[in-house]
Amino acid sequence: MNNAAAPTREGRDLLVLGLALAVSAGIVWLVTNDPIVVSAYFAAVLALGAVALTAGRRRAPTLVEELAAPDWSVTVAAVERPDTAIAITDRAGRLVCANSLFETWFGAASAPPRLPVDDASRERLADAVRVAWRDGNAQLTLASAEEDGAFGPHRWSTEAQRAGRGEDFLVWRFTAQFKGDPLSELTTHLEGKFGLALSQAGIAAAVVEPDGQIRATSIGFAERAAGDPQADLVGQDFVSMLRQEEGDRLVWARDGQRATPLMLYHVPIADPDAAVRPDPLTIPSLILVVDAGLGIGAGETTGAAVPHLEALLGQLPLGLAMADRDGRLLFANPAFMRAAGREGQQPPTYPTDLVVKEDKRTLSESIRRFGHGSAAAGDIAVRLAAQPDDPVSLSLAGVRGLGEAAVLLGLTDSSEETRLKRQVAQATKMQAVGQLAGGVAHDFNNVLTAILGTCDLMLMRHTPGDSDYDDIQQIRANSNRAASLTRQLLAFSRQQTLRPEILQVPDIVADVSQMLRRLIGEKIQLVVTHDRDLGPVRADPTQLEQVIVNLAVNARDAMQSRGDGSGRLTLSTMRVSAADVRAMRNDIIPVGDYTALCVGDTGSGIPPEHLGKIFEPFFTTKEQGKGTGLGLSTVYGIVKQSGGFIFADSEVGKGTTFKVYLPVEHGTPGSQRTPVKAIEAPRQWAGGGRILLVEDEDPVRVVAERALIRQGYQVTSARDGEEGLELVKQGGSFDLVVSDVVMPTMDGPAMARSIRELAPVLPVLFMSGYAEEQLRKEIGLTHSWFMPKPFSVQQLSEKVGDILAQTKQRQS
Repeated sequence: MNNAAAPTREGRDLLVLGLALAVSAGIVWLVTNDPIVVSAYFAAVLALGAVALTAGRRRAPTLVEELAAPDWSVTVAAVERPDTAIAITDRAGRLVCANSLFETWFGAASAPPRLPVDDASRERLADAVRVAWRDGNAQLTLASAEEDGAFGPHRWSTEAQRAGRGEDFLVWRFTAQFKGDPLSELTTHLEGKFGLALSQAGIAAAVVEPDGQIRATSIGFAERAAGDPQADLVGQDFVSMLRQEEGDRLVWARDGQRATPLMLYHVPIADPDAAVRPDPLTIPSLILVVDAGLGIGAGETTGAAVPHLEALLGQLPLGLAMADRDGRLLFANPAFMRAAGREGQQPPTYPTDLVVKEDKRTLSESIRRFGHGSAAAGDIAVRLAAQPDDPVSLSLAGVRGLGEAAVLLGLTDSSEETRLKRQVAQATKMQAVGQLAGGVAHDFNNVLTAILGTCDLMLMRHTPGDSDYDDIQQIRANSNRAASLTRQLLAFSRQQTLRPEILQVPDIVADVSQMLRRLIGEKIQLVVTHDRDLGPVRADPTQLEQVIVNLAVNARDAMQSRGDGSGRLTLSTMRVSAADVRAMRNDIIPVGDYTALCVGDTGSGIPPEHLGKIFEPFFTTKEQGKGTGLGLSTVYGIVKQSGGFIFADSEVGKGTTFKVYLPVEHGTPGSQRTPVKAIEAPRQWAGGGRILLVEDEDPVRVVAERALIRQGYQVTSARDGEEGLELVKQGGSFDLVVSDVVMPTMDGPAMARSIRELAPVLPVLFMSGYAEEQLRKEIGLTHSWFMPKPFSVQQLSEKVGDILAQTKQRQS
């Protein structure tokens, strides 16, 4: 109505002004009778009117701007909130205004993103500023840089919103999040209005320390125990407040002869998120005291206690529920439903609906037994329907005097504890299998050394074309295949001998790409991409090639199992900075720079129940006879021994991606961190020499002795370390000691140390099927060399010749 009337009034005003102008012009005409004067008057009036109109229009915005000028004191009063910290910053990042809670938490001199928070939160704040100016809104979570006691750091839910006429300001809102302390929260509630509500319902409550001293009481407890609701009972003995009468009845100590019997309910107070469930006898407890005959639940009022206790049990962080004698669930607090895997859902009709089918009967019978028997307590192991693989402990306690509420159920969220137990069990199993694999590989290497050495000696007596020559070559080839299997076992157990170099991962990918194209077939497309500015890594190039090949073969098999066998295999490298690692929020990978190798496929994917087992030895999802289960475990061993990390992401029906993270090495590609001893002398040694050969395995010792004698060396053999040491003590003079590492009674390193006391510069060549790096750390002897088993006759002869030549050159 007002908007429609405005033009009418404006038209009326213009009409009046027009008539006035005409009348005044007529008067001037009558007075002067001169048209020129009338025209001049008319033009002057119009000019003055235009000037006045223009000035009025220019003045209006100025008045609006003056009226709209910000008054920050009014703004501060408007944003004052007791539970939310609010601050306003301009485009320059300056703090324009803030409420008192913001100053309390962060200080008046701090402005987002320059707040006293941890490094990760500071980075998120900087990103939030950019997002808010760009998109108009940003949300994030912050963590304080300092601890606030025993229950963790402050955390804030934060929101930034662009505002203002020109959208030149950011409005920040911070809402606090605290990690709760169940004991402190319960004590506060008990001493406040909640304790008063319990007292009015006839429930006396007290928090009692493990040693029996009272920590806090409700008003009703103080009134019943001391006769004064304001009495201070903190520090007194809880048992002294009660008296035991005939028939094991408990009454208040201050009551007379006809005291009302009491019922006590004991609730341990523990953090439900704790990884390990504490002993109830070592933590504080909540004691509820009610009259057995005259309190709540007396008479025929069925279930009258439950509404009164729901207020108490619902606030506790402990998983508690109550059931009647017929097994119906009367009440369950949120902590109980969360521990049962039903967070946010309504409690079921029966507690048995929470467990698997096989445990329903056991739970039902236990509830009936505790409901109709004496007031006792106990625990049973059940499997929850939400977590059928992990049994949990369910506490049951029979209660009396609460009508239908006959059984109190207690359940603690043990998911974190179960996860930790599974990880420990998995690590223990992997360690045990790794030790077994290393021992098997060591013993098998001794056998292969004897086989290969015997084949080499036999080949010296046969020439190509002989009927036995091809058979011996076949035996030798199969022995070499077996030797590769032992290397795979050592890789799985992280005990193989690596030759690490500083290299670029794209170079290794390029070396194996051609082989992979032939390996995966024509139906599978191979896509190779590389990121820029990749850092060098330190790894064994041969073993890294084996990692790529094993992952590619698994990807090929996964894609061939789908229909026509076509698909796409992707090999890519990525640069992962320390900031990226922090953003991942992965507790396994330390913060640092990494080069990531990704191998992805479009295969059938890995089911979620198998994803956590793929790196276990001998686990495979392939058909029987098509997989040994050692491929991924070998990859895992190589990656871990190289100081890296490997993860798998998979979605059934869409494919799998393996990501290998290798730490960036700050050095020159191609160089080695630990220089290998260079053999400057030529591999020729014609001067002979006296060699002490110590080996407890008879076949290996015989083969090595024959091989060295054929090369012109004088060989003295010993069956163990004690015999070898005795030969030196008896005056034996040798140019080189060739010894096994693991021997009974006295091993090779112990023998070598004793020999060095008699001959300090005598060189030693160790032979072993274990890892070289591990043995070097344990031995720690100078002028010592290592030769892994199995080895051929030629390799042994060349190694001995190299060592004697180098020793001779050093002495000269």
